[in-house]
Formats: sequence, structure tokens, C-alpha cells
Amino acid sequence: MATKPGKAVLISEARANAHFPFLDLRAQFAPIRSETLAAVEAVLESQHFILGPEVERFESEMATFVNCKHAIGCASGSDALLLALMALDVMPGDDVITTPFTFVATAGAIARLGARPVFVDIDPETYNLDVQKLARTITRKTRAVIPVHLFGLPADMSALKKIAEEHNLPIIEDAAQAIGARYGDRLVGTIGNVGCFSFFPSKNLGGAGDGGLLTTNDPQLAQRLRLLRIHGSSKKYHYDVIGVNSRLDALQAAILRVKLRHLDEWTEARRRNASRYQRLLRNAGLTEYISTPIEPPGTGHVYNQFVIRAAQRDELREHLKNEGIPTEIYYPSPLHLQPAFAYLGYRRGDFPESEKASAEVLALPIYPELTEEQQVAVVQAIAGFYSN
Repeated sequence: MATKPGKAVLISEARANAHFPFLDLRAQFAPIRSETLAAVEAVLESQHFILGPEVERFESEMATFVNCKHAIGCASGSDALLLALMALDVMPGDDVITTPFTFVATAGAIARLGARPVFVDIDPETYNLDVQKLARTITRKTRAVIPVHLFGLPADMSALKKIAEEHNLPIIEDAAQAIGARYGDRLVGTIGNVGCFSFFPSKNLGGAGDGGLLTTNDPQLAQRLRLLRIHGSSKKYHYDVIGVNSRLDALQAAILRVKLRHLDEWTEARRRNASRYQRLLRNAGLTEYISTPIEPPGTGHVYNQFVIRAAQRDELREHLKNEGIPTEIYYPSPLHLQPAFAYLGYRRGDFPESEKASAEVLALPIYPELTEEQQVAVVQAIAGFYSN
């Protein structure tokens, strides 16, 4: 007989009505305020705002952090995906395989080049592209594969890489949510041909605006990426190829350099919070009603999001809202059912695991500064829903 939901976690008589944010960037900023402002002031004093020494230092530090040979800053994670496809000569009419259960930028970058996003359904436990379904999707028109390390959990890169190499296909890692995530003895972004990162403020390493990065161990690919991000120009007013304007600015690089020094401790805090959630939810008997994230052997999850699944997701979310508990849904509709991709001809039922996940996933607060008391409040509120 299952433990009555909520019994083991009701360690306080206080209601769960805690009213705290889903992500508290102010709490992150407070302890690094002085060093962040000093870094910003140094850039303002230099009056060097686009690329330049500050960006180069950040690129070097990021290359060291992920342990790759080349890191190239750009304007956003979305642009990183676009630049990677451009550098690999993806052309109109080409097919690029990815997952429909991801942020729109992944498939959007493919479509912007006139190529065709080809979707493969997800593994229901990891939410990442189901590699077992990949091979049957590859055709003569397939030009590349973009796995997404969703929510901070690495995709099954060994199996994916084996299939990609058999078909001579480059791999672009969408690591926007997974900086610092480990697969075996390597970090994501260094396993495929090129890795793409986002520094959107909500990411584990977030800037004060948009920013992105590409990583690669291929010197020729790195050179091409650097060329493409500045209009295809190798020297002033000389253009070798048609590129885009996607330069990382020095202010973002300066802020990101400060935050990078704290990223490992923030990641460990996220992992501790995830472990605490697992324990609290299990002890409350709630894992009979909801499923929690997994971490396959040999991987290191960085928990950009802590996502549970519940059959009564919408009712649960409304209950949590009434109790003052913030949540988010990533993602309420898979891409193949979005109007923007209707031209691809997919229909409801084509990717059942992605569709089911969209109806059941619910993200709980997981940021590093989240307190144990706040996590207890979250679990108490969930227990209150199921006890009723």
C-alpha cells in the first residue's frame, strides 16, 4: 500500500504558500554584484564594445572549460545553430534531423536556410532524441543531425555518433540548456562536429541579454565560423562568403567571464537541489503519481530544468499556482504541431512520445539559490493535490 501523499514531508505546520519566483536572478546577482560591476566598468572605460580582447579572453576560457580547441562567440544560441548549419554547407532542399520536443530555435535554424527539419520522436524517459528511431529516418537528402541535450541531460551520443559516422553525417550538438553536462569523460559541445550554447539569462550560465557560443575541435570549421559571424569578412570591406552579423559584445563577455568562475558551484547546487527533490518526492509517496528526471549511467545532468510528469498536469499546475508555487511548461506543444511548421505535413500522432510529454511535463523551480524550505513547500503543495 502506497504511503499517503504528503505524510513524510509535512515537517512544518506552515502552508506551502511561499510565493517565491520560478527563477531568482536577483539572488544570483547579489553575491557577485561588485565583481560584475567592476567588469562592466572596465569595458565602459575601454570603449571597446564589439568582439575584441574581452570576447577573446572569454572564448579562451570557455574553450578551457569545455576542453575543446576552439570557442567562437556569437550573438545568441539561435544564431549559433544557424552558423553551425551554414558552416557545414547545409543548403535549401537538404534534410536535417532533429527532435520535435525542443525550443523552436532548433528547427527554426534549419528552416531559415531553406532546409527541411525532419523530426525523430523522443525517448520518454530522457526527453532526448530516440536514437533507436534515427537510422530509419536517414535518406540521401539528409545532411546533418542535431541532437538536443534537453533540460541539461546529455543525449545518447555514443549510439548517435555511431549511426552518424556510418552515414557520414556531421553532428551539431544543441547544448543550449546543458553547459557543463558530462557524457562519459567529455562535456557536451565537444562530442559532435560542433556544439552550440546559449547565454540567455535563464540558462545555467546566463548573460545580461542574448549571447551564444560555438565549440569545435576542427580548425577549418572554427575559421569558417569566425568568418560567417562577421558578414563573411576576413578583412575590412572584403567578403569571402555571405555571412551574418552575429557578434558577441564585450559587455556580455565581461559579465559571462565573472559568472563562469562560479558555474561549477552553481551546477553542484542545482544537482543537490535535484537530489533533494528526488528524496522528498519519494519519501512523500509521490513517485506513484508522478515521474521524476533520470540520470543514465555515465552522464552528468546539470538540471537547467527539473521536470516531472503528471497525468493531471494542468490541474496540478493550477493547484500549485493557488498555493503560491511557480512552475513552467517546457514545452506545451511539440514543433510538428506548431503552425509555423505545418508546411512539413506532419500530423497529430506522428510523434506520440513528444505529444504525450507536452501534455504531461511540468518544471519545478531548481535554481542554485533555492532553499530547502522552499523545496519542502513545493513538495507539500504537490502532496496536497494528490491527498485530495
